[in-house]
Amino acid sequence: MAHLHFLGTAGARHVVASQARHSGGLIWSLPGHTLWVDPGPGALVRALEATPRVEPRTVDTLLLSHKHLDHTGDANAVIEAITAGGTKAKGRLLCPADCLGEEPPVYSYARKYLARVLPIAAGDRVELTPTLSVSFPIEHHHGCTTLGYRVELPGLRAAHVVDSLWFDGLIDAYRDVDLLIVNTTRPQGGNPKVLHLGVDDAEKLIRAIKPKLALMTHMGQQVVPRADEFAAELTTRTGVPVQAARDTWLVPL
Repeated sequence: MAHLHFLGTAGARHVVASQARHSGGLIWSLPGHTLWVDPGPGALVRALEATPRVEPRTVDTLLLSHKHLDHTGDANAVIEAITAGGTKAKGRLLCPADCLGEEPPVYSYARKYLARVLPIAAGDRVELTPTLSVSFPIEHHHGCTTLGYRVELPGLRAAHVVDSLWFDGLIDAYRDVDLLIVNTTRPQGGNPKVLHLGVDDAEKLIRAIKPKLALMTHMGQQVVPRADEFAAELTTRTGVPVQAARDTWLVPL
């Protein structure tokens, strides 16, 4: 059965450094394709210890939304696991070009293990299977090239709004989805020194887009202790069911 597996829901440096929440990213298990997004520090261990266990060799595509450590810390380890230590070339890497440039989080030797490395940019759309696509509608405001994404297949339209300072273009970029995932790192956004979305920003997105379900993830140290409370408040204020994601959580799709 298709599902979304949250290997980790940590947001930003303090929660990642303390592992108060895990930082393994999330895995989309879809018909005919498995997509792993943003494997931060500890991602490989979290996958192997998960219930059900995630077998890296079954992963078809690795997606990095941007180059920051909390999203890429285990990328090379995951690539080695996907390719059996580089002995069996397979899999595809989707990432912004600066993940491959100066001080790249993905090492040059590891890239050679993969069947394909595809730099992505805003406006790109990649067909993963004949019925499954992932697209990158807009570049986010996050201090480096950062791309949220949309997943579309028969019966499901989903979007993941990753790290960003709020700007109005986010609403149009992620409209018309059934499932909306928002990296909700702070109680309040709008700080140009931090460049992360807040619960207030998540409310604006959810209220405007009106998905069938909204999920908060990538939560910072001020959000984690009140995550369920914030989700309940957003549900009341927007009329959309909102839940705070949990580490190891399986969401049926």
